[in-house]
Amino acid sequence: MTEQKIFIIGLPRTATTSVCVAMLKLGFKTSHTAYTKESMDTAQVIADTPIFCDYQKLDIEYPNAKFIYLERKCSSWLPSIRQLLTRMLKNLQRTDGGFNPTLKRCYNTVFSPITIDNIGKDDFLLSCYQAHQQGIYNYFKNREQDLLTIDVSDENSFQALLAFLDIDARQTDLKGFERINIGGKVTAWKQIKSPLKIEATKKGKVDRVRP
Repeated sequence: MTEQKIFIIGLPRTATTSVCVAMLKLGFKTSHTAYTKESMDTAQVIADTPIFCDYQKLDIEYPNAKFIYLERKCSSWLPSIRQLLTRMLKNLQRTDGGFNPTLKRCYNTVFSPITIDNIGKDDFLLSCYQAHQQGIYNYFKNREQDLLTIDVSDENSFQALLAFLDIDARQTDLKGFERINIGGKVTAWKQIKSPLKIEATKKGKVDRVRP
């Protein structure tokens, strides 16, 4: 593998899909989530699970990778993540199926302990957001060249992304991030068609997780 990996390490509901769509249009092989070694190795840009949870391990496994942390105003993020976690809770907690083991591990690690009561508490969700954020800042201290932090609602965020990736703005017709997954929707990525889009699974199957 000679391509430099770019890992998007923002939490769910921070515009990971919008950034992934932009990366596709900028010419990067992109996967929004990756649950097989093949998808992890093939994609140059990867977001969401397991990236937001495993970024430290991936930093070691893929030397010279770049990382993009996505911020979002808490007043917008809180209702959005609450809606998502409420929908996901049953399948996150099931022991007889539900979501795949990697997805379960990531959510249950970052949003621990995930219960219906905690999901309803702003303080709990904010503490999860802030702990994740502080962990990133601590880990990348003195490595500013490896980490870009943006809020896609900031009008300068797209230009910051291009600069971080050493892309000349004059070489692309793309001028910013599209708003995607509005109103609590989370399925927009499935509708995206691109030869550069890398599937997260192998025909719906994920790699077996070693105990």
